[in-house]
Amino acid sequence: MSLAFEIHARDGRARTGSLRTTRGDIRTPAFMPVGTAATVKAMRPESVRETGADILLGNTYHLMLRPGAERVARLGGLHRFMNWHGPILTDSGGFQVMSLASLRKLTEEGVRFASHIDGSRHMLSPESSMEIQRLLGSDIVMAFDECPALPADRGRIAESMRLSMRWAQRSRDAFGDRPGHALFGIQQGGLEQDLRLESAEALRGIGFDGYAIGGLAVGEGQEAMFGVLDHAPDMLPDDRPRYLMGVGKPDDIVGAVQRGVDMFDCVLPSRSGRTGQAWTRRGPVNLRNARHRDDSRPLDADCTCPACRGYSRAYLHHVIRADEIIGSMLLTWHNLHYYQELMAGMRAAIATGTLPEFAAAFHAQRAEGDIEPITGDSA
Repeated sequence: MSLAFEIHARDGRARTGSLRTTRGDIRTPAFMPVGTAATVKAMRPESVRETGADILLGNTYHLMLRPGAERVARLGGLHRFMNWHGPILTDSGGFQVMSLASLRKLTEEGVRFASHIDGSRHMLSPESSMEIQRLLGSDIVMAFDECPALPADRGRIAESMRLSMRWAQRSRDAFGDRPGHALFGIQQGGLEQDLRLESAEALRGIGFDGYAIGGLAVGEGQEAMFGVLDHAPDMLPDDRPRYLMGVGKPDDIVGAVQRGVDMFDCVLPSRSGRTGQAWTRRGPVNLRNARHRDDSRPLDADCTCPACRGYSRAYLHHVIRADEIIGSMLLTWHNLHYYQELMAGMRAAIATGTLPEFAAAFHAQRAEGDIEPITGDSA
Protein backbone atom coordinates (compact mmCIF):
# COMPACT_ATOMS: atom_id res chain seq x y z
CA MET A 1 0.00 0.00 0.00
CA SER A 2 1.26 3.47 -0.93
CA LEU A 3 -0.75 5.39 1.64
CA ALA A 4 -0.22 4.98 5.38
CA PHE A 5 -3.47 5.34 7.34
CA GLU A 6 -3.57 5.44 11.12
CA ILE A 7 -6.70 5.58 13.26
CA HIS A 8 -6.02 7.55 16.43
CA ALA A 9 -9.40 7.27 18.16
CA ARG A 10 -12.93 5.96 17.70
CA ASP A 11 -16.30 7.07 19.01
CA GLY A 12 -18.97 4.59 18.01
CA ARG A 13 -18.49 4.02 14.29
CA ALA A 14 -16.72 7.37 13.84
CA ARG A 15 -12.93 7.47 13.51
CA THR A 16 -10.29 10.17 13.63
CA GLY A 17 -6.81 9.62 12.29
CA SER A 18 -4.33 10.64 9.63
CA LEU A 19 -3.34 9.68 6.09
CA ARG A 20 0.39 10.02 5.56
CA THR A 21 1.46 11.05 2.07
CA THR A 22 4.77 12.20 0.66
CA ARG A 23 3.35 15.73 0.50
CA GLY A 24 2.06 15.87 4.05
CA ASP A 25 -0.46 14.39 6.45
CA ILE A 26 -4.22 14.56 5.93
CA ARG A 27 -6.16 14.79 9.19
CA THR A 28 -9.38 12.77 9.16
CA PRO A 29 -12.29 13.25 9.04
CA ALA A 30 -11.19 15.52 6.18
CA PHE A 31 -13.00 17.86 3.81
CA MET A 32 -11.40 18.43 0.42
CA PRO A 33 -12.17 21.76 -1.30
CA VAL A 34 -12.86 21.24 -4.99
CA GLY A 35 -10.33 22.78 -7.39
CA THR A 36 -12.08 21.67 -10.59
CA ALA A 37 -9.84 23.36 -13.16
CA ALA A 38 -6.67 23.70 -11.05
CA THR A 39 -8.25 26.41 -8.92
CA VAL A 40 -10.66 26.68 -6.03
CA LYS A 41 -12.79 29.42 -7.53
CA ALA A 42 -12.36 32.88 -5.94
CA MET A 43 -9.52 31.63 -3.68
CA ARG A 44 -5.72 31.73 -3.73
CA PRO A 45 -4.12 28.39 -2.80
CA GLU A 46 -2.46 30.08 0.16
CA SER A 47 -5.88 31.23 1.36
CA VAL A 48 -7.31 27.73 1.02
CA ARG A 49 -4.48 26.43 3.17
CA GLU A 50 -5.25 29.12 5.78
CA THR A 51 -8.78 27.76 6.13
CA GLY A 52 -7.27 24.52 7.44
CA ALA A 53 -7.47 22.35 4.32
CA ASP A 54 -4.87 19.57 4.08
CA ILE A 55 -5.81 18.32 0.59
CA LEU A 56 -7.53 19.55 -2.59
CA LEU A 57 -9.50 17.74 -5.28
CA GLY A 58 -8.79 18.20 -8.99
CA ASN A 59 -10.99 17.16 -11.89
CA THR A 60 -9.64 14.77 -14.53
CA TYR A 61 -12.33 15.51 -17.11
CA HIS A 62 -11.93 19.29 -17.04
CA LEU A 63 -8.13 19.24 -16.87
CA MET A 64 -7.75 16.76 -19.73
CA LEU A 65 -9.80 19.11 -21.94
CA ARG A 66 -8.22 22.35 -20.76
CA PRO A 67 -5.28 22.96 -20.44
CA GLY A 68 -4.52 19.28 -21.18
CA ALA A 69 -2.78 16.69 -19.01
CA GLU A 70 0.33 16.59 -21.20
CA ARG A 71 0.75 20.36 -20.88
CA VAL A 72 0.35 20.19 -17.10
CA ALA A 73 3.01 17.45 -17.01
CA ARG A 74 5.42 19.52 -19.11
CA LEU A 75 4.92 22.43 -16.70
CA GLY A 76 5.93 20.36 -13.69
CA GLY A 77 2.68 18.66 -12.67
CA LEU A 78 -0.52 19.88 -11.11
CA HIS A 79 0.98 20.85 -7.75
CA ARG A 80 3.50 23.23 -9.28
CA PHE A 81 1.07 24.41 -11.95
CA MET A 82 -1.52 25.61 -9.40
CA ASN A 83 0.94 26.44 -6.60
CA TRP A 84 -0.53 23.96 -4.14
CA HIS A 85 2.16 22.02 -2.30
CA GLY A 86 -0.03 19.69 -0.26
CA PRO A 87 -1.68 16.44 -1.38
CA ILE A 88 -4.10 16.40 -4.33
CA LEU A 89 -6.78 13.81 -5.10
CA THR A 90 -8.07 13.63 -8.66
CA ASP A 91 -11.39 12.07 -9.58
CA SER A 92 -11.44 9.71 -12.54
CA GLY A 93 -13.59 11.79 -14.88
CA GLY A 94 -16.31 9.16 -14.90
CA PHE A 95 -18.97 11.20 -13.12
CA GLN A 96 -18.58 14.21 -15.42
CA VAL A 97 -18.60 12.05 -18.56
CA MET A 98 -21.73 10.21 -17.41
CA SER A 99 -23.51 13.53 -16.87
CA LEU A 100 -23.04 14.45 -20.55
CA ALA A 101 -26.00 12.18 -21.50
CA SER A 102 -26.52 12.64 -25.25
CA LEU A 103 -22.88 13.64 -25.77
CA ARG A 104 -21.44 10.24 -24.83
CA LYS A 105 -21.50 6.56 -25.79
CA LEU A 106 -20.82 3.87 -23.20
CA THR A 107 -19.19 0.54 -24.10
CA GLU A 108 -17.20 -2.13 -22.28
CA GLU A 109 -14.04 -0.38 -23.45
CA GLY A 110 -14.94 2.96 -21.88
CA VAL A 111 -16.82 6.12 -22.80
CA ARG A 112 -16.59 8.11 -26.01
CA PHE A 113 -17.80 11.65 -25.59
CA ALA A 114 -17.91 15.10 -27.12
CA SER A 115 -16.27 17.96 -25.23
CA HIS A 116 -18.73 20.44 -23.74
CA ILE A 117 -16.20 23.15 -24.67
CA ASP A 118 -15.71 22.71 -28.41
CA GLY A 119 -17.40 19.46 -29.41
CA SER A 120 -14.09 17.62 -30.01
CA ARG A 121 -14.26 13.83 -29.60
CA HIS A 122 -12.45 12.00 -26.79
CA MET A 123 -12.24 8.56 -25.19
CA LEU A 124 -11.98 7.83 -21.47
CA SER A 125 -11.26 4.30 -20.32
CA PRO A 126 -9.75 2.87 -17.15
CA GLU A 127 -6.34 2.88 -18.84
CA SER A 128 -6.54 6.45 -20.20
CA SER A 129 -7.92 7.79 -16.91
CA MET A 130 -4.96 6.26 -15.04
CA GLU A 131 -2.56 7.80 -17.57
CA ILE A 132 -4.14 11.26 -17.35
CA GLN A 133 -4.03 11.18 -13.56
CA ARG A 134 -0.38 10.03 -13.74
CA LEU A 135 0.47 13.00 -15.95
CA LEU A 136 -1.29 15.35 -13.54
CA GLY A 137 0.83 13.89 -10.73
CA SER A 138 -2.00 13.49 -8.22
CA ASP A 139 -1.21 11.83 -4.91
CA ILE A 140 -4.52 9.95 -4.70
CA VAL A 141 -5.92 8.54 -7.94
CA MET A 142 -9.51 7.36 -8.33
CA ALA A 143 -10.44 4.23 -10.27
CA PHE A 144 -12.57 4.80 -13.37
CA ASP A 145 -16.24 3.97 -12.81
CA GLU A 146 -19.76 4.60 -14.01
CA CYS A 147 -22.20 6.44 -11.75
CA PRO A 148 -25.87 6.19 -12.80
CA ALA A 149 -28.25 8.87 -11.56
CA LEU A 150 -30.92 7.86 -9.06
CA PRO A 151 -33.64 6.80 -9.13
CA ALA A 152 -32.84 3.90 -11.47
CA ASP A 153 -34.19 0.36 -11.69
CA ARG A 154 -32.32 -2.46 -9.98
CA GLY A 155 -31.25 -4.07 -13.24
CA ARG A 156 -29.61 -0.87 -14.48
CA ILE A 157 -27.84 -0.36 -11.13
CA ALA A 158 -26.56 -3.96 -11.05
CA GLU A 159 -25.30 -3.79 -14.63
CA SER A 160 -23.54 -0.48 -13.97
CA MET A 161 -21.97 -1.71 -10.73
CA ARG A 162 -20.56 -4.85 -12.35
CA LEU A 163 -19.15 -2.83 -15.23
CA SER A 164 -17.50 -0.52 -12.69
CA MET A 165 -15.97 -3.53 -10.92
CA ARG A 166 -14.48 -4.77 -14.20
CA TRP A 167 -13.16 -1.26 -14.78
CA ALA A 168 -11.79 -1.24 -11.21
CA GLN A 169 -9.62 -4.27 -12.02
CA ARG A 170 -8.42 -2.63 -15.22
CA SER A 171 -7.68 0.57 -13.30
CA ARG A 172 -5.64 -1.43 -10.76
CA ASP A 173 -3.70 -3.16 -13.54
CA ALA A 174 -3.03 0.10 -15.40
CA PHE A 175 -2.04 1.98 -12.24
CA GLY A 176 0.74 -0.51 -11.57
CA ASP A 177 3.32 0.08 -8.86
CA ARG A 178 3.74 3.81 -8.16
CA PRO A 179 5.47 4.41 -4.81
CA GLY A 180 4.22 7.61 -3.19
CA HIS A 181 0.92 7.53 -5.09
CA ALA A 182 -2.28 5.80 -3.99
CA LEU A 183 -5.25 4.31 -5.85
CA PHE A 184 -8.80 4.27 -4.42
CA GLY A 185 -11.54 1.90 -5.58
CA ILE A 186 -15.16 3.06 -5.71
CA GLN A 187 -18.07 1.08 -4.31
CA GLN A 188 -21.29 1.26 -6.32
CA GLY A 189 -24.70 -0.38 -6.03
CA GLY A 190 -27.19 2.46 -5.63
CA LEU A 191 -29.52 1.98 -2.67
CA GLU A 192 -29.38 -1.82 -2.86
CA GLN A 193 -27.62 -3.36 0.16
CA ASP A 194 -26.80 -6.66 -1.52
CA LEU A 195 -25.34 -4.92 -4.58
CA ARG A 196 -23.25 -2.69 -2.30
CA LEU A 197 -21.91 -5.83 -0.60
CA GLU A 198 -21.14 -7.48 -3.94
CA SER A 199 -19.27 -4.35 -5.02
CA ALA A 200 -17.33 -4.13 -1.76
CA GLU A 201 -16.28 -7.78 -1.98
CA ALA A 202 -15.06 -7.28 -5.54
CA LEU A 203 -13.01 -4.23 -4.54
CA ARG A 204 -11.51 -5.98 -1.52
CA GLY A 205 -10.50 -8.86 -3.79
CA ILE A 206 -8.66 -6.44 -6.10
CA GLY A 207 -7.04 -4.50 -3.28
CA PHE A 208 -6.81 -0.70 -3.03
CA ASP A 209 -5.10 1.89 -0.85
CA GLY A 210 -8.48 3.40 0.05
CA TYR A 211 -12.13 2.92 -0.75
CA ALA A 212 -14.75 5.42 -1.86
CA ILE A 213 -18.52 5.18 -1.56
CA GLY A 214 -19.86 6.38 -4.90
CA GLY A 215 -23.28 6.72 -6.45
CA LEU A 216 -24.81 8.85 -3.67
CA ALA A 217 -25.81 12.52 -3.55
CA VAL A 218 -27.24 11.99 -7.04
CA GLY A 219 -30.87 12.73 -6.28
CA GLU A 220 -31.82 10.16 -3.63
CA GLY A 221 -32.22 12.52 -0.63
CA GLN A 222 -30.57 12.49 2.77
CA GLU A 223 -32.76 9.81 4.37
CA ALA A 224 -32.00 7.34 1.59
CA MET A 225 -28.31 8.26 1.63
CA PHE A 226 -28.07 7.67 5.38
CA GLY A 227 -29.89 4.36 4.86
CA VAL A 228 -27.02 3.26 2.60
CA LEU A 229 -24.39 4.62 4.98
CA ASP A 230 -25.91 2.62 7.83
CA HIS A 231 -24.25 -0.43 6.27
CA ALA A 232 -21.98 0.50 3.30
CA PRO A 233 -18.89 1.81 5.19
CA ASP A 234 -18.69 -1.34 7.33
CA MET A 235 -18.49 -3.44 4.17
CA LEU A 236 -15.14 -1.81 3.36
CA PRO A 237 -11.80 -2.58 5.05
CA ASP A 238 -11.62 -1.08 8.53
CA ASP A 239 -7.92 -0.24 8.23
CA ARG A 240 -8.28 1.82 5.03
CA PRO A 241 -9.72 5.34 4.55
CA ARG A 242 -13.35 5.62 3.44
CA TYR A 243 -14.30 8.48 1.15
CA LEU A 244 -17.90 9.58 0.47
CA MET A 245 -17.79 11.26 -2.92
CA GLY A 246 -19.56 14.56 -3.62
CA VAL A 247 -21.02 15.12 -0.14
CA GLY A 248 -22.21 17.57 0.93
CA LYS A 249 -24.15 19.85 3.23
CA PRO A 250 -22.85 20.21 6.81
CA ASP A 251 -25.58 18.00 8.28
CA ASP A 252 -24.84 15.37 5.61
CA ILE A 253 -21.20 15.35 6.66
CA VAL A 254 -21.90 15.12 10.39
CA GLY A 255 -24.25 12.18 9.82
CA ALA A 256 -21.76 10.44 7.54
CA VAL A 257 -18.89 10.85 10.03
CA GLN A 258 -21.08 9.25 12.69
CA ARG A 259 -21.50 6.31 10.29
CA GLY A 260 -17.76 5.77 9.76
CA VAL A 261 -16.77 7.96 6.79
CA ASP A 262 -13.33 9.63 6.78
CA MET A 263 -13.14 11.86 3.69
CA PHE A 264 -15.47 14.23 1.82
CA ASP A 265 -15.53 16.65 -1.09
CA CYS A 266 -18.20 19.00 -2.41
CA VAL A 267 -18.47 22.13 -4.55
CA LEU A 268 -21.15 23.52 -2.22
CA PRO A 269 -19.07 25.87 -0.03
CA SER A 270 -17.37 27.55 -2.99
CA ARG A 271 -20.43 27.52 -5.27
CA SER A 272 -22.61 28.94 -2.49
CA GLY A 273 -20.03 31.65 -1.85
CA ARG A 274 -20.39 32.84 -5.43
CA THR A 275 -24.17 33.04 -5.16
CA GLY A 276 -24.41 34.94 -1.87
CA GLN A 277 -25.07 32.01 0.46
CA ALA A 278 -23.06 31.57 3.64
CA TRP A 279 -22.93 28.39 5.72
CA THR A 280 -22.86 29.14 9.44
CA ARG A 281 -23.37 27.48 12.81
CA ARG A 282 -26.99 28.60 12.58
CA GLY A 283 -27.50 27.17 9.12
CA PRO A 284 -27.41 28.81 5.68
CA VAL A 285 -27.73 32.59 5.40
CA ASN A 286 -28.68 34.35 2.15
CA LEU A 287 -26.72 37.62 2.05
CA ARG A 288 -28.74 38.83 -0.93
CA ASN A 289 -31.79 39.35 1.30
CA ALA A 290 -32.70 42.96 2.12
CA ARG A 291 -32.79 42.19 5.86
CA HIS A 292 -28.98 42.54 5.90
CA ARG A 293 -28.64 45.91 4.14
CA ASP A 294 -28.44 48.05 7.33
CA ASP A 295 -26.92 45.37 9.58
CA SER A 296 -23.54 46.45 10.96
CA ARG A 297 -22.98 43.12 12.76
CA PRO A 298 -20.62 40.45 11.42
CA LEU A 299 -21.95 37.42 9.62
CA ASP A 300 -20.89 35.26 12.59
CA ALA A 301 -19.50 36.95 15.71
CA ASP A 302 -17.67 33.75 16.73
CA CYS A 303 -15.99 33.15 13.38
CA THR A 304 -12.36 34.18 12.80
CA CYS A 305 -12.39 34.23 8.98
CA PRO A 306 -11.61 37.51 7.16
CA ALA A 307 -15.24 38.00 6.12
CA CYS A 308 -16.41 37.91 9.73
CA ARG A 309 -13.44 39.75 11.28
CA GLY A 310 -13.38 42.74 8.97
CA TYR A 311 -16.74 43.21 7.26
CA SER A 312 -20.36 43.74 8.21
CA ARG A 313 -23.42 41.95 6.91
CA ALA A 314 -24.41 45.24 5.27
CA TYR A 315 -21.14 45.34 3.31
CA LEU A 316 -21.38 41.69 2.29
CA HIS A 317 -24.97 42.31 1.16
CA HIS A 318 -23.85 45.32 -0.87
CA VAL A 319 -20.98 43.64 -2.71
CA ILE A 320 -23.03 40.52 -3.43
CA ARG A 321 -25.93 42.54 -4.82
CA ALA A 322 -23.49 44.67 -6.84
CA ASP A 323 -21.79 41.54 -8.25
CA GLU A 324 -18.41 42.68 -6.98
CA ILE A 325 -15.72 40.02 -7.07
CA ILE A 326 -14.80 40.59 -3.43
CA GLY A 327 -18.22 39.27 -2.43
CA SER A 328 -17.44 35.84 -3.91
CA MET A 329 -13.97 35.91 -2.39
CA LEU A 330 -15.12 36.73 1.14
CA LEU A 331 -18.07 34.33 1.26
CA THR A 332 -16.09 31.47 -0.29
CA TRP A 333 -13.35 32.00 2.28
CA HIS A 334 -15.95 32.05 5.06
CA ASN A 335 -17.67 28.88 3.84
CA LEU A 336 -14.44 26.92 3.48
CA HIS A 337 -13.31 28.17 6.90
CA TYR A 338 -16.61 27.00 8.41
CA TYR A 339 -16.35 23.56 6.79
CA GLN A 340 -12.78 23.09 8.05
CA GLU A 341 -13.79 24.31 11.51
CA LEU A 342 -16.59 21.73 11.51
CA MET A 343 -14.14 18.96 10.60
CA ALA A 344 -11.70 20.06 13.31
CA GLY A 345 -14.53 20.08 15.85
CA MET A 346 -15.52 16.54 14.95
CA ARG A 347 -11.91 15.32 15.08
CA ALA A 348 -11.58 16.75 18.60
CA ALA A 349 -14.93 15.33 19.68
CA ILE A 350 -14.08 11.83 18.44
CA ALA A 351 -10.73 12.01 20.22
CA THR A 352 -12.47 12.80 23.53
CA GLY A 353 -15.41 10.44 23.04
CA THR A 354 -17.94 13.28 22.86
CA LEU A 355 -19.14 13.12 19.24
CA PRO A 356 -22.80 12.46 20.19
CA GLU A 357 -22.79 15.61 22.32
CA PHE A 358 -21.06 17.58 19.55
CA ALA A 359 -23.65 16.42 17.01
CA ALA A 360 -26.55 17.25 19.33
CA ALA A 361 -25.20 20.78 19.88
CA PHE A 362 -24.61 21.16 16.13
CA HIS A 363 -28.22 20.27 15.29
CA ALA A 364 -29.64 22.37 18.15
CA GLN A 365 -27.83 25.52 17.05
CA ARG A 366 -28.86 25.05 13.43
CA ALA A 367 -32.48 24.63 14.56
CA GLU A 368 -32.37 28.08 16.19
CA GLY A 369 -31.91 29.70 12.78
CA ASP A 370 -30.11 32.92 11.92
CA ILE A 371 -29.92 35.85 14.32
CA GLU A 372 -32.87 38.22 14.34
CA PRO A 373 -32.72 41.34 12.13
CA ILE A 374 -31.67 44.51 13.91
CA THR A 375 -34.46 46.83 15.08
CA GLY A 376 -35.87 48.89 12.27
CA ASP A 377 -34.37 46.70 9.57
CA SER A 378 -36.43 46.12 6.43
CA ALA A 379 -37.84 42.67 5.74
